Amino acid sequence: MLKIINKIRFTPNSNRMKKMGDVKNAINQFKLNKNNNLYFLLKNRFSWMNKFIDSNDIGLEVGAGAGFSKHFIISKNFKICDIENHEHLDLKKIDAQKTSLSENGFNFVIASNMLHHVAYPIKFLEEMYRILKPGGKLIIQEAYCSVIFQIITILMKHEGFDFTKNIWLDNEPMSNEADAWAGNIAVPHLIFDDKDLFENKFGSRFRIKHEKIYECLVFLNSGGVSSKTFYIPLNNFFLKFLNYFDKILITLFPKIFGMGRQIVLEKI
Repeated sequence: MLKIINKIRFTPNSNRMKKMGDVKNAINQFKLNKNNNLYFLLKNRFSWMNKFIDSNDIGLEVGAGAGFSKHFIISKNFKICDIENHEHLDLKKIDAQKTSLSENGFNFVIASNMLHHVAYPIKFLEEMYRILKPGGKLIIQEAYCSVIFQIITILMKHEGFDFTKNIWLDNEPMSNEADAWAGNIAVPHLIFDDKDLFENKFGSRFRIKHEKIYECLVFLNSGGVSSKTFYIPLNNFFLKFLNYFDKILITLFPKIFGMGRQIVLEKI
């Protein structure tokens, strides 16, 4: 990983994104404004997951936020949950680090851009292992803290990152555990970049079945998922072109331009 600096943090008041964590606003904006850019982004973020899901699978999304996954996931037995108590959630006040859900209950669990918000990611992985059936899949969509993502983070003063943390400690929070929207976008790197270390820590429980770096300009021009910012509206032709251009940039220079990461862990 190419690092501009090892860590940077911001106060909530310095954040230049609008409507930070306002889930109700995000849902209303999605329904009323018909942001084609955002729809394209979300379709890209969730449609690939269906390759690892059967229509009859029992599935759950943890940390679902606005619950946009329900528009794209093919499972007929799919529920969404969050630590919050929002009306649109199927299961409310579920802490992904300790869900109290049944053991071996799910064929798949989705974690979309929530792992870097989890204060204790190792407790999260252990809990996901507990609730997944043998052969079940933890399907992760996460931030990839490339050079451009680090620059955007510094400019927008949004969430922040800290590569100095020891991710394998289960008693040291990776972000502010009192704030569910606090984030450390270095977390996925700390877990997954060193494959030998991951194998040593979790190789007896999970195997990495899929991994891909993707997403750049399509994300930057989406207007934001929950928190909002400026974007230029585009039709599908230009969005597809932008997506194609992203693929070229990321294929050539993933550590500079990649902003998204797909990971599928299969329970052994």
